[in-house]
Amino acid sequence: MQHLLGRAKWDADTVRDDVRDDVREYVLEHLHDDDAVLVVDETGDVKKGTHTVGVQRQYTGTAGRIENAQVPVYLVYAGRRGHAAIDRELYVPR
Repeated sequence: MQHLLGRAKWDADTVRDDVRDDVREYVLEHLHDDDAVLVVDETGDVKKGTHTVGVQRQYTGTAGRIENAQVPVYLVYAGRRGHAAIDRELYVPR
């Protein structure tokens, strides 16, 4: 585990894409619902400093005001038989 976290070379986007494909297959097999919807949710994560990727002073509903925050956006499949997070992306300000 230490090698994977500290020294291994891997591409986070490739891992995400592979997992997303596995989740998509699971959803189609186990949660399929013709009336299901896709939910897009942006969630502000308040951060103390400014060294984390994507942090800037911006409005976040989590705090109800302008704070240093990251804003990840999630795509979730939701139907009668359950729900599953399908994808995510971090909003990175200019």
